[in-house]
Amino acid sequence: MNQVIDLLTVNDYCKPLKLSNQHPLVAVLDLSKGEWPQQNVDVKAVRYHFYGIFLKQGVNCTIKYGRQNYDFQEGTLVFVGPGQVITVSDIDPTQKPSGYALLFHRDLLLGTHLGKIFDQYSFFSYELAEALHLSPKERQIVMDCFAKIEDELSDRIDKHSKTVILSNIELFLNYCTRFYDRQFITRDVVNVGTIERFEASLKAYLKSGKAKDFGIPTVGYFANELNLSPNYFGDLVKKETGKSAQEFIQLKLIETAKERIYDPSISLSEIAYGLGFKYPQHFTRLFKQQVGKSPKEYRESVK
Repeated sequence: MNQVIDLLTVNDYCKPLKLSNQHPLVAVLDLSKGEWPQQNVDVKAVRYHFYGIFLKQGVNCTIKYGRQNYDFQEGTLVFVGPGQVITVSDIDPTQKPSGYALLFHRDLLLGTHLGKIFDQYSFFSYELAEALHLSPKERQIVMDCFAKIEDELSDRIDKHSKTVILSNIELFLNYCTRFYDRQFITRDVVNVGTIERFEASLKAYLKSGKAKDFGIPTVGYFANELNLSPNYFGDLVKKETGKSAQEFIQLKLIETAKERIYDPSISLSEIAYGLGFKYPQHFTRLFKQQVGKSPKEYRESVK
């Protein structure tokens, strides 16, 4: 197993590349100015303890996240969050890497407006295969945001600096949210296929009896089935259906329950257990919440 190098601070990333950073908690880096190893680096596994956004241009390399390998292509924006382990390999030693990086530690967010809303930027938990592919115009917007943060770090560190830096990071993240929405739309055919496979997998799960043995199906289960991260999968389902993945699962549970309630030979408790509910009263509560009637009342109404 490869040794994992822990990058605890922003400076831990900058120092080996001999890149300077003006602030201990945040940096904007031009990676082409770094002093990269001249020998071919086979594999290097790195665990980040801060947030990193990397804009790639120029030379390709292979990045491994989990068990998957991904090509880090030109014009790709990759998001890394604390605790993620990234393995980089197949770097061409004859060509100098280029691109830009925005790094910031979570301590920068403590007690701030951005810190309170940061969880809404779910793309920091996406898989690398779900990276953001920018158009030329979007790339320029990203570069403009980076330039504003870099300018603030370089020229005017004062009592207003942190507020301005955080405002520009928030602006950048809001643009990324917009760009991901665009990516969901432009990949609509692929996304629709994913939703269809999700629905088919959910129906098969309920029909097979797995729910009785393993419980109510989770969002994470289907994300894994579709080789997507839970956050990306959840955002995709919300964008395509208008419902969260959890709401979509509950809707299908209720539809299946209605079909089974029509069969008087199946008790309501059997229906609850067959759908994965540990306790029948939990099934009754959800059913009444969604339908407006208890399962017993619904069965009486459809006789």
